[in-house]
Amino acid sequence: MTSGIDVIVAGHICLDIYPDLGGIEREAFEKTFLPGRLISAGPVSMYTGGSVSNTGLALHCLGISTRLAGKVGNDLFGQAILGIVQSYHRELIEGMIIDPCTNTSYSVIINYPGADRIFLHCSGANDAFGAADIQYQALQKARLFHFGYPPLMRCIYQNGGRQMLEIFQQAKEAGVTTSLDMAFPDPASPAGHIDWRCILEKTLPWVDIFLPSVEEILFMLRREQYFQLCLAAGNAGVVSQLTPELLSSLGSELLGMGAKIIVLKLGDRGLYLRTAPSSALTSLGRAQPSDLPAWVDCELWAPCFSVQVAGTTGSGDATIAGFLAAFLRGFAPGPTLTMAVAVGACNVEAADALSGIQSWEATQERIRGGWLRRQLQIETEGWALDPISGHWGGPGNKSTF
Repeated sequence: MTSGIDVIVAGHICLDIYPDLGGIEREAFEKTFLPGRLISAGPVSMYTGGSVSNTGLALHCLGISTRLAGKVGNDLFGQAILGIVQSYHRELIEGMIIDPCTNTSYSVIINYPGADRIFLHCSGANDAFGAADIQYQALQKARLFHFGYPPLMRCIYQNGGRQMLEIFQQAKEAGVTTSLDMAFPDPASPAGHIDWRCILEKTLPWVDIFLPSVEEILFMLRREQYFQLCLAAGNAGVVSQLTPELLSSLGSELLGMGAKIIVLKLGDRGLYLRTAPSSALTSLGRAQPSDLPAWVDCELWAPCFSVQVAGTTGSGDATIAGFLAAFLRGFAPGPTLTMAVAVGACNVEAADALSGIQSWEATQERIRGGWLRRQLQIETEGWALDPISGHWGGPGNKSTF
């Protein structure tokens, strides 16, 4: 690996395969997939998927020097992933591992307009990825290490998350700032029955920036409450049931578990930020902001930008990329959140995970041009709106916007 790396993005990567089903009549769709039938389909589209691809390539598009660290098999799907990644820049694949003893992870996405998507997924090489696959020497040259989707990687979460703990311990010892994203585990799968609270209690003291979705963290820490919210929300989704009190409670709990900067993805309701006191932030690693006091004791809720949604694939990963790109450029918390939701908004204007991502300069220009924000109304005591940024500050907020 070359010197001057900003970020190493490690974890889950796969090949997403989209057959074109637009030729199937809507009323016949539910009766189409039956044994013995020949189904006429259009051309297939293939994209890389997973945190390594979605977040890593978005960071690259935003001008951040990035390397990817995932595992693929020595097969055609693996070659396809490496070819797609290398088309962005040949150095991106320097940390990728080709394992001849396993097959490449893939997903076949049955994506019919107006219907819920169906996924046929093979975990493949992701289940074989472990702590020994991280090039820790390379971390000595990076500023930030980001790991994504441990609930979709069997070696990482099994045995009480021992491999994940080892990865983050060694990363912190290398002096980098550490960042962790999650994925929603299938409740019926082995990952859905894991004691995630126990894993996070052990791992989060070694995590500087923790960026799960609110659904993921509720399922992992407060499962009964999660299912109650699902029942109350119906088709509207859990985010429709969010309250400022719930977010403040989750933020406090996660800070108490050891993470330094908490970022909760809230779907179309924006992004929530909570940060630790000064004493905890001094150990952030090489990506530590120069204006560290600005990051002390923050509690902010940023609304989304207004866009025409074409698809939500990779929107959370893009939002993370926007946050990390601004953080690495030394932005204060408020502008960092603005950039995060802006990149996420650009993402959903395209059907796939990366086509909507614009350059750093183009995204900044769009924000400066008066891009409208979605309305977020909070009437809870202790919350205040900053009319300039459009962000809300909570009762735990002691910083400026």
